[in-house]
Amino acid sequence: MNLATAPSTVDSLDTPCLLLDETRMTRNIERLNALMAGHGVQLRPHLKTPKSIEVARRLMSTPQGPAAVSTLQEAEQFAAAGVTDLLYAVGVSPAKLERVLALRRRGVDLTVVVDSIDAALAVARRAREAGDAIPALIEIDCDGHRAGVQPGNTEQLLAIARALHNEGACLRGVMTHAGESYGCDSVEAIADMAEQERLAAVGCAEAIRAAGLPCPVVSVGSTPTAHFARSLEGVTEVRAGVYVFFDLVMAGLGVCAVDDIAASVLTTVIGHQPDKGWILVDAGWMAMSRDRGTARQRVDQLYGLVCDADGKVYPDVLLAETNQEQGIIKVRPGSGAVLPDLPLGAKLRIVPNHACATCAQHDAYEVVRRGSPDIVAHWERFRGW
Repeated sequence: MNLATAPSTVDSLDTPCLLLDETRMTRNIERLNALMAGHGVQLRPHLKTPKSIEVARRLMSTPQGPAAVSTLQEAEQFAAAGVTDLLYAVGVSPAKLERVLALRRRGVDLTVVVDSIDAALAVARRAREAGDAIPALIEIDCDGHRAGVQPGNTEQLLAIARALHNEGACLRGVMTHAGESYGCDSVEAIADMAEQERLAAVGCAEAIRAAGLPCPVVSVGSTPTAHFARSLEGVTEVRAGVYVFFDLVMAGLGVCAVDDIAASVLTTVIGHQPDKGWILVDAGWMAMSRDRGTARQRVDQLYGLVCDADGKVYPDVLLAETNQEQGIIKVRPGSGAVLPDLPLGAKLRIVPNHACATCAQHDAYEVVRRGSPDIVAHWERFRGW
């Protein structure tokens, strides 16, 4: 969209659409940058949350990176914008190696992830055939959350490391992700998880080096553990993604406050059912996603917290139910709150459970700044794999 023809204020936007508070986003970025500087560790921001060139430029320490991605579509889009230091932070399948090599031929230092001998041999074989020693990290399972080599399985770890190093690829190091930190019930538990994450990665790196093999990179990270790690000794880089916007899951964990959440969905009141205590809006699950991440937390925020058009939260007023293109706003049961008196056509913001999932429903960010209704920019985002 040409900014000259863009809507000038929040009130003039068609809904539902995705709002991004640049003031809050900048504060979130600066907070984690300062924490990593205090630890003396490089931050490799994960770009899977924003999927936007404009946001990426504000996240990365240089225009070339470093950064992490979760799809090759992301890698290709960011490479086209000049980002050349990328980690494809999902286990790579053999069928995707042609796209990996195509990016590397364009000058992108793209690293892949493996967690088995079969995957390591597939990468090494194709690297040898192409004459390009594809760099790879070995994924470590620090918490049983997803893929990875068990930290105590030194035999498997070293077999994978040797397959990469000796058969044609480049053994770049190890990586892990404490996804179970999203289930912690206190900041202290998150800090404990961060130490578990660190020890798993550093211990595996030490085992690889003790076997006479290189392990220059020790990569850890999740947004919760990045914010509450007590020590990052032995770690070379930290990855985090959703911190750029935050969301209600992060607020429920105590990683941020609701006031830090930068992304929201703008919606319009389209009807009332006073006998039922409902306000109807034009943001359903197609605009919000079906993510109910806070349902597992102490406070269930249903499909999101309701705010006025300026972003001020209505206490205990929630997007309680969603259909495909309609949402139902209700008061939290037992709270004693009352529905705001909102006329037909009134604009509201819905703060999401999971920023990654909600942003994925939209093609662009309408950018605002704290305390102003003006739209200051329109930033495209992309989808797909």
